[in-house]
Amino acid sequence: MARIIDVIEAPDQGPQDLVVRVPEYGPGDFRLGSQLIVRESQRAVFYRDGKSLDVFGPGRHTITTANLPVLSKLLRLGTGGKDIFTAEVYFVSMRELTDLKWGTPEPITLRDTDLGLVRLRAFGQYSMQVADPKRFVDQFVGTQGLYRTSQITDFLRSIIISRMTDVLGENMTSILDLPRLFDELSAALRAKLQDDFGAMGLSLKQFRIVSISPTEETAKAIDERASMGAIGDMNAYMQFKAARAMGDAAQQEGGGTGEGLGMGAGLGMGMGMAGMIAQAMGQGQQGGQQGGQQAAGPTQIPSVMTLEQAAAYLQVSPADVQALIDEGSLKAKKIGSQYRISKQAIDEFLAS
Repeated sequence: MARIIDVIEAPDQGPQDLVVRVPEYGPGDFRLGSQLIVRESQRAVFYRDGKSLDVFGPGRHTITTANLPVLSKLLRLGTGGKDIFTAEVYFVSMRELTDLKWGTPEPITLRDTDLGLVRLRAFGQYSMQVADPKRFVDQFVGTQGLYRTSQITDFLRSIIISRMTDVLGENMTSILDLPRLFDELSAALRAKLQDDFGAMGLSLKQFRIVSISPTEETAKAIDERASMGAIGDMNAYMQFKAARAMGDAAQQEGGGTGEGLGMGAGLGMGMGMAGMIAQAMGQGQQGGQQGGQQAAGPTQIPSVMTLEQAAAYLQVSPADVQALIDEGSLKAKKIGSQYRISKQAIDEFLAS
């Protein structure tokens, strides 16, 4: 004997149950005269044979052929005259769902005018509400098989991220300009998402971008870019960094430059460091140091120099000396990965 349901309702539909199906699985055996109870925050969508027949608003409804006219042709066919028919009811919550979160599961890679390529993470909040229960069940719940709020928001998140990537790609110039564009980007995303939500019977009430943040690698690039702006003279800064790195290497135990290159090379490297620091301090100080070197006498200038020593002697950067060697203007000897330049070769170059 078929099971008969006299009262059809979903009294315990909570915020996490956006849709409740009665019965939960399979078709329900309803009879004419059954009582359908729909609460204020619900709408009930009747289904039979995979088709939605009607939508019921809040209140108590008696299932008859009057309020389900489509059933009039189906009743008592193949049932021996009994007024029992199989159907399902979907109770849809009409509450506005607030404080829903969205975020990028993986960083988004975008082109940046200042940094080249950047990888960004974004997250925010939105609120939504079911606007058309019948369309929502027909177009979304029936095809996706999703009922709980968390399942539906997971599905919607992929749509949001897709639109987010599209809007950022069209409007972004530099990550440094993004904070002042949050309101404009939020409005643009909301406009794009309205059509997507509307196609599923949903209404996007609010949409907000809370944060767009760089990944660790991009944050390091931003820090370096800021440091470059604060330094000003990048050439002098690179010379200073090279000098400090050589000083650190000279102090390492077992790996110091004194053991690897010998006492003379260690002394020469120290002089090269002094020359590079002199360049980083500015032209005024360079002149003072040049005078001090001349007063000290020519014995302080080694007869064989490294790139750094030659740069200090010529008062240029090591890269400039390297360029002279590469183009053949300055004679040098390459030993392993290092260059050695004689003072005589530098003097001949200056005299030419």
